[in-house]
Amino acid sequence: MSARVAGRPHQKKRRVPLWDNARWIAVTLVVMGHAILKLIHGSDLAYEAYLFIYAFHVPLFVAVSGYFARSGPPGTRQLHRLLTDIVFPYVVFETIWTLLHWLLGGDFTLDYSSASWTLWFLIALLVWRLILPFMVLLRYPLLISILISIGAGYIASIDGTFSLSRTLGLLPFFVFGWKLRQWKLTARWLALGVGEAWRWRIGALTLFSALLGTIALNIEALRTLQIRQFLLYSAAYPTFGYDQLWAGGIRLGLMFLAFALIIAFLVLVPRRTTWFTALGSATMYIYMLHSFVLFPLRESGVLGGPQPAWVLPALLLLSVAISVFLSLPLVRRVFRPIIEPRARWLFRKHESTHTGTIVLPPLDPPAEKD
Repeated sequence: MSARVAGRPHQKKRRVPLWDNARWIAVTLVVMGHAILKLIHGSDLAYEAYLFIYAFHVPLFVAVSGYFARSGPPGTRQLHRLLTDIVFPYVVFETIWTLLHWLLGGDFTLDYSSASWTLWFLIALLVWRLILPFMVLLRYPLLISILISIGAGYIASIDGTFSLSRTLGLLPFFVFGWKLRQWKLTARWLALGVGEAWRWRIGALTLFSALLGTIALNIEALRTLQIRQFLLYSAAYPTFGYDQLWAGGIRLGLMFLAFALIIAFLVLVPRRTTWFTALGSATMYIYMLHSFVLFPLRESGVLGGPQPAWVLPALLLLSVAISVFLSLPLVRRVFRPIIEPRARWLFRKHESTHTGTIVLPPLDPPAEKD
């Protein structure tokens, strides 16, 4: 996607298919995870699919955000974009969810400190982008972020208010994504020949197969251990029954597993242009709008209780269809004013304002420069 800046010619940015492919697949996995949630209590197979997806897809989403994040001191334009890319859409969509809840018979409570459903990511992204310039001043930013994440899990008062639990819990993946760019892994990966690339892909497939097999063979134990609660990063350990000191070790183990799965996922993503590469520039729309499409299914009760075996694959296919539909140019034109607002009216006239297309990593990041 190109940017248009006042007083400058229209410049076209070079896009790397690898990252557009990765972003579209990642956001489609988000849709899948949300689509099958209602099935996991009555189906071991659905729970296996859910745990498999959640073992890496949210960390992956966060890591790609970090990969394209700017680590230098923010300038005026960057600060403007924090307002237009994150704060403005958050306020608009949180207000919409509040009105929807009220129209369906709930109380009208406009509380911007409690993010509705998927909107926690916007709050977390705002904080991560603000603190990254400070994190990179430290000698060991990744290690420190891991310690922050593990430590936050012991403090019960760190909860969902302003998505603080997830913001701190998932911070290591944002920093990890930034580190991937510093290591210039994209350029190294794209430079590999086909044969060598497939050796890595075989290793990645082995890792994912081992993960799926482990989940399938131990699904009852994983239910008992409440591994899902650890994968959500949304609550402190004591709130779901883990008040032992070693609880942080479970988060640490799952974190290192997610690091490995992120690399494995990126290794498996096609490096060339595919039929869905162009859809990678629309991931902001998929992320922000898919919850409205799934809302009737989740809240109507139609997915409650045991379901026929075909429902799970049907929902997975539906998720892909939703992702494709929300990538259509018509959808983007209709919802651009609230998802990619220019919001020139928001800023002082004598200030330099951004008048171009808004992009939000990892949903629509700047061009790859490696």
